Amino acid sequence: MREVRILMLHGYTQSGPLFHAKTRALEKLLIKSLAPLKIRPTLLYPTGPNRLSPRDIPGYAPSEGGAAAGEETETDAWAWFRKDEATGSYRLLREGMDSVARAIREEGGGRVDGVVGFSQGGAVAAMLASALERQREATTAEAEEWLAPLREANGGRPLKFAVVYSGFFAPPGDLAWLYEPRVRTPTLHYIGSLDTVVEEGRSRGLVARCEDPVVVVHPGGHYVPVSKEWVTPLVGFVRRWCEDDADES
Repeated sequence: MREVRILMLHGYTQSGPLFHAKTRALEKLLIKSLAPLKIRPTLLYPTGPNRLSPRDIPGYAPSEGGAAAGEETETDAWAWFRKDEATGSYRLLREGMDSVARAIREEGGGRVDGVVGFSQGGAVAAMLASALERQREATTAEAEEWLAPLREANGGRPLKFAVVYSGFFAPPGDLAWLYEPRVRTPTLHYIGSLDTVVEEGRSRGLVARCEDPVVVVHPGGHYVPVSKEWVTPLVGFVRRWCEDDADES
């Protein structure tokens, strides 16, 4: 059996264990479907480094008689980065990427083959795939600070594939180098036709910034579809790029 290590990046307000619980059926189908091909996927579920407070969570409303001013209940809700609403820039992205690099080193044993991400994790998955491409160069000193350790963590290897559920591209100008030229790593994009959290236009914006993207539209909202009908395209995509790699080696 040939092991394929896949980084699983959760969405905003989630955690690695929560994302694992929500995608356990997907994991089982993926393992079962690839076993006859002698491919054993190992899914790694790190947690983003930036803890969110209750007021950071969409829909939060403080309850009467709750915590005193200045006090907040600790949550198990995390993010890979934070958007500055005033400027549109991404704060704490370096911490997020450093966390991904650490997961590759410690959980992935210094090598991951692919990435799957949901929502904010989907945006990071595409950024990660792009950043690990050998010919791509960062255009800011700040980006170079997290790019070099990230590439070192994966041994200078690019990813074989990236799968994005309800993802989007990063509009800040200082991250344009991640999409210009377009992302060359093979990408599969899942878009929910009823998604009101990340609307289709935002996901299509990322699709347009990838070379030869594969797009699957499911009739649902903002979640990862885990039934066999929707996992089958994922199985075929992973199989295609892992088998191609095996043929070339």
